[in-house]
Amino acid sequence: MNKSSMLDYIWLVPALPLFGAALLLLFGKRIGEPIAGWIATALMFGSFVVSIFMFGALRGLPSGEHAHTVKLFDWFASGGFKVSMGFLADPLSVTWILFVTGIATLIHLYSIGYMHGDARFSRFFAYLNLFVASMLILVLGSNFLVTFLGWEGVGLCSYLLISFWFERNSAAVAGKKAFVTTRVGDFGFMIAMFLLFASLGTLDYAAVGEKIGGISSGTITAIALLLFLGAIGKSAQIPLHFWLPDAMEGPTPVSALIHAATMVTAGIFIVARAHPIFEASQAAQDVVMWVGAITALLAATVALVQTDIKRVLAYSTVSQLGYMFLALGVGAYTAAIGLVVAHAFFKAALFLGSGSVIHGLDENQDIRTMGRLRKYMPLTGFGFIVAWLAIAGLPPFAGFWAKDEVLAKAFFHGDYAVWLIGVVAAILTAFYMTRETFLVWFGNERFAAVSAETEVDGEVAHSEIHADSHAESHETGMISTESPTVAYGTAPAPARLNHAPHEAPATMTIPVLILAALAAIGGFIILPFKGFEYLTQFLEPVFETVKPIEAPSFAAGFALSTLAVVIAVTGVLIGRGMYRKGLEDPADDPINRRLGSLGRVFGNAYYFDAVLARCVDGPIRRFAEWIANTVDQGIIDGAVNGVASGVASISSGVRRAQGGVVRQYALVVFAGAAALLIFALVRS
Repeated sequence: MNKSSMLDYIWLVPALPLFGAALLLLFGKRIGEPIAGWIATALMFGSFVVSIFMFGALRGLPSGEHAHTVKLFDWFASGGFKVSMGFLADPLSVTWILFVTGIATLIHLYSIGYMHGDARFSRFFAYLNLFVASMLILVLGSNFLVTFLGWEGVGLCSYLLISFWFERNSAAVAGKKAFVTTRVGDFGFMIAMFLLFASLGTLDYAAVGEKIGGISSGTITAIALLLFLGAIGKSAQIPLHFWLPDAMEGPTPVSALIHAATMVTAGIFIVARAHPIFEASQAAQDVVMWVGAITALLAATVALVQTDIKRVLAYSTVSQLGYMFLALGVGAYTAAIGLVVAHAFFKAALFLGSGSVIHGLDENQDIRTMGRLRKYMPLTGFGFIVAWLAIAGLPPFAGFWAKDEVLAKAFFHGDYAVWLIGVVAAILTAFYMTRETFLVWFGNERFAAVSAETEVDGEVAHSEIHADSHAESHETGMISTESPTVAYGTAPAPARLNHAPHEAPATMTIPVLILAALAAIGGFIILPFKGFEYLTQFLEPVFETVKPIEAPSFAAGFALSTLAVVIAVTGVLIGRGMYRKGLEDPADDPINRRLGSLGRVFGNAYYFDAVLARCVDGPIRRFAEWIANTVDQGIIDGAVNGVASGVASISSGVRRAQGGVVRQYALVVFAGAAALLIFALVRS
């Protein structure tokens, strides 16, 4: 079998998890736990193995051939509009399927331990398989419409998974919020497709790339901005960013999958895939660049003061995605994709590590009531710390090479203001991730671990306390699991555990350690040295028409890299200086004292959510009620009902004229004849 014919089987990549989803939805209850989880994981691993073979087959194509399209069947045809259900295997799509399937396999494995005992265990894995299958269809689509099929699929699955524990109102609301918000972006995507077809008569990626020069500048800018609207919806950029932090209400494996491998990377993918459209509009590229830069900075400031272990990571994702869009906006596509891959490694490790912490602390998510957990959870702690060093941007970890490349491209492109914003956001990233790491894994213990057997008649006779001198303030109460996210300004609830914190099972620790290893060494595929730019060289055929951004000299590049190290170290040292001893009082966080009232603004995410909620519940609701009552019922329904009443009146009159009485018919005939006679006399 030659390499080209091997690529004909790329449909197996999404087909395997899609089969798993169908199997578990139909027979999941009979299969049960843990077999359902192992089936879903095995099929996901099979998809990863097929992706590796596809990578090898693509690399083996003859020189000059860098893409292979597989037409499965004709989807539909209407007039001159024909759409095929087809998949495109090229370096961009293969890069995505490799890290999506690889990381999704580890998250599936982790979920077997995390979801143990859940009443809907099999359904969870069915949704998880369907989520990944939708993402794979999205990135493999050979035209915009197939991509949109996967695009809508990940939107649906995100709703199903974020609100998986729908018995909890906060989870149900978060799922609806994500679904509705991303629909706003999807509207932009649809209008962009309509404009593309109206202008070019095709939605095929290859044909669009060839014909794009025939579209007017105004139309091409509109198409690019509408596509970008879809991207900021899926990838949670300002102003459609507010759904992602609330998505933490779903199970932690869902958070990891959304943030690391699926959903939020869809926006990055579509801009990269449609880069000929964006390259044809400088105005659109500038919008992408500035939205990314502003999002990176503002989300980083919000992450500074968050107290929920997963919420810090959520705002971190929003910020890191901002860096990726910044790179796309300056035309550094391979740098953006390099950061996507590196971010997938360390963010998945961080989320899964945080899930293990929550698992070991009886659902406590408040980092102010943790501390020194590496003593109890050494393996998870090691993985989390490696991922922290990576996202902080310290060499030689993956985050350093990826983020340094993005900032360097922005600087050498001449966008100095954007570069400076990125530098400030990088310092903040190193600081807030150091804050979280030290409050969770180092410093003093700010929880009380009480052995269950020491309780007599509901009261603690004596306790096995693993805490510092401030443990007295934590001797009563349990952490509520009703609403695990902690609002800014809320005093920390006393952390009282029925047992000492414990390490997660092997199914949960092994994925964290593998991802940590990838976060440590994964940057070597994006080294900025001649002969070692493996990812850049692999992606070069996709972006061969894009003008490369090069450093003017080795000295200039080295100077910027040195500055990147200084930035990361500065942020880490500031964070370590403030939190290396933990917190004397969990209610007294040093960052809040230093920021003052600004900290409240950051903690409430610039009140964006509150203002939006007030607008929706105020003028928008009143406008909707006016539309419903006045326009819909008064005008539209009034017109429809009026037409119906008129027709009814006419038919009633006609019915009386057709009564079947011969004398009435004779009278009508006589009247008609008389009228015709009079008309003839008048005309003559």
